Amino acid sequence: MPLLVKICGIKTMAIMETALNAGADMVGLVFFAKSPRNVSLATACTLSGRTCGRAAVVALTVDPDDDFLQLVMRDLKPDLIQLHGRETPERVADIRQRFKVRVMKAVGVSARSDLADIPAYAAVSDMLLVDAKPPKDAAHPGGNGLAFDWDLVAGLDPGRPVMLSGGLDPDNVADAIRRTRLAGVDVSSGVESAPGIKDADKIKAFVAAARRAEAEVGYGAAFAAAG
Repeated sequence: MPLLVKICGIKTMAIMETALNAGADMVGLVFFAKSPRNVSLATACTLSGRTCGRAAVVALTVDPDDDFLQLVMRDLKPDLIQLHGRETPERVADIRQRFKVRVMKAVGVSARSDLADIPAYAAVSDMLLVDAKPPKDAAHPGGNGLAFDWDLVAGLDPGRPVMLSGGLDPDNVADAIRRTRLAGVDVSSGVESAPGIKDADKIKAFVAAARRAEAEVGYGAAFAAAG
């Protein structure tokens, strides 16, 4: 299966166009008030309308309640809901069943012991995202520009596609892909000029570097069985 490339935290139409034209497979819209990448539901709907099926729309939420998810599903109709909070496997399963939507659960990783939760989340999710576990005093559960030891998740195969996030940028994404060989890469702060401000040139460079590594590793052939 081809490598999935996700650009997360898009806030403007110009950056949405950049991500789409660069060849991103997924675009993330953040619904978390404390984040500098937060957008209103109305803005998200406008941005999503530009995709026209060229990329999957991912709604990133943090411990969302059912009322908010109902609005997101009614107005935005995302392809996936990304759960980036402290949602339990039971809550993930409930959201997936209640709203009939594909779900990607983020799992914070800083040590091998953090991988213990992955089987339970894989059983109830359509995709997983392994991200750097935020510091205890962090204001945001993700998008902190932190990396973790990628060797901890090298070749990770819980029976669901796994994306890598945390500290990725145009300079290191190729190495991350070669070392982990996961299903995809997800970037936010690594393609910004300032918190919440995406840089078009960095997005283009990130996607280009990821595609070069994809061809080098041979995702289309070597990963066909996994698809």
